[in-house]
Amino acid sequence: MLKLGDAAKGTAKKGAPKPEADAERTSKFVALKPLDEPKAGPEAGPKAGPKGASAAEPKGSATKVSQAKAAPAGPAVPPPVEPTTQQPLPPKPPIDLLAELTNTPPPPETPVRTAVRRVKIWTPLVLLLLVVFAVVQVVRPLPTPTLQLTAQETVKFEGGKPDVPWPADGQAAMDVNGIGTFGTSGEQKPVPIASIAKVMTVYLILRDHPLEKGKEGPKIPVDAAAQKHYETGKPANESVVKVTEGQKITEYEALQAVMLPSANNIAKLLARWDTKSGSEDAFVEKMNKTAKELGMKNTHYTDPSGLDKTTVSTAEDLVKLGRAAMENPVFNEISRQPSYMDLNNEKQTNFFKLVPTVAIGIKTGTTTAAGGNILFAAEKKVGGETQTIIGAALGQYGSNGVANIDKVTDVTKNLIAAGQDALKAKTIVKKGDVVGQVDDGLGGTTPVVATKDVSAVGWSGLTVKLELDEMKGKTIPNTAKAGTEVGVLHVGDGKGDAVEVPVALQKDLSEPGFGAKLTRVG
Repeated sequence: MLKLGDAAKGTAKKGAPKPEADAERTSKFVALKPLDEPKAGPEAGPKAGPKGASAAEPKGSATKVSQAKAAPAGPAVPPPVEPTTQQPLPPKPPIDLLAELTNTPPPPETPVRTAVRRVKIWTPLVLLLLVVFAVVQVVRPLPTPTLQLTAQETVKFEGGKPDVPWPADGQAAMDVNGIGTFGTSGEQKPVPIASIAKVMTVYLILRDHPLEKGKEGPKIPVDAAAQKHYETGKPANESVVKVTEGQKITEYEALQAVMLPSANNIAKLLARWDTKSGSEDAFVEKMNKTAKELGMKNTHYTDPSGLDKTTVSTAEDLVKLGRAAMENPVFNEISRQPSYMDLNNEKQTNFFKLVPTVAIGIKTGTTTAAGGNILFAAEKKVGGETQTIIGAALGQYGSNGVANIDKVTDVTKNLIAAGQDALKAKTIVKKGDVVGQVDDGLGGTTPVVATKDVSAVGWSGLTVKLELDEMKGKTIPNTAKAGTEVGVLHVGDGKGDAVEVPVALQKDLSEPGFGAKLTRVG
């Protein structure tokens, strides 16, 4: 406005700079109000005559300048401003911020650029996860190796089944210890077994009061009940041996008295001695509990001697008991004895007359209610090893219907002969044959071989089973040298004890490789 006023007056000072051209200006003045807007007040500004106007000023400009000068002095009041509310701006992507800082606009978004950006972001995370996964897989505990049978699971002996002379009456059963069963005859229902019950009595005494071979064991005081039982039983033709109260009988001799002359009074004495409380009933409870443990499902005892007709069992059950009893070396030794001298220096003979010529034991039992009964054991050497035949014949009576020990003895003799004739050996596996493998649990296997020949003993028509198990009390290691025994091969019918042969690693057992560890699942 000053420049405009100077021009209106036409007063140009000497030496003053010339007005700036538009091109030389660095800024432009913007008036708050138009310059030609009329001002309020009586005076429009200083008067200018015709001579005071600048020649360069357009016509009418003097009036406008004078009007401007006539405006009252004072601060200019700006026009009212409409209030606004500042809204927060949304966050911008890093690439947009970078573009603003560099004054470079972001590149346009395309599917390719999006994919590349995602790859750059996720690739390091994925690689990190893969590394962590690999480390975890490698350091995880290895699974426990297991044994697997690769040989044939069953082997059958050629030919038809042998002809076994089973008794026409009563019931019978026979098998070869650890090999298989010849079968049974008659209905396997519980029947009185008489003195064969004493086998369980002797078995329990030796189990709970074991003896070393050649040792007599503790001395057992003879009580008044044992003496009285002898005094009343002898006239009644009961199986008893003479003892007097106050005497002491060794455990070994007491067992002989029960097994050979079948002394009822000593069987009861042992029952009272075992329980310490003098209770025969407590001992009977133990007999029944043990019968269940041996799998004798149809057996029940009511007395330790078998004199009660309520003490019952089956031929099949008694074979199980005979097998377990004959495994005890002291029981086996006593069972083979034909006689002994008692503490009164009297000779006591074995009622089982086939011992020791035909049989090696076990026990006879005869009562009116039970008939003639024998639980027997016999042997035969087959394939270089001795095999034990266990059998039982129950409920044998003579032609007059009276219990007959001679008849059951003949039945037993025929069964033993047939069983011995039928036995033959068959080589199932040879030493060094691969019979299985160790599976490391991650896809790797190592073969195992038999450490010696496996000759199964059986008879025509018998099928034997092969099973491979780990060694008792041991687990298969993850690494081992060739020749290390890692399991046992069982050969039998699966019902009783079987022939057992250790198996060993054919080559070194190594840990699974890195790839197997890395790719394992579960």
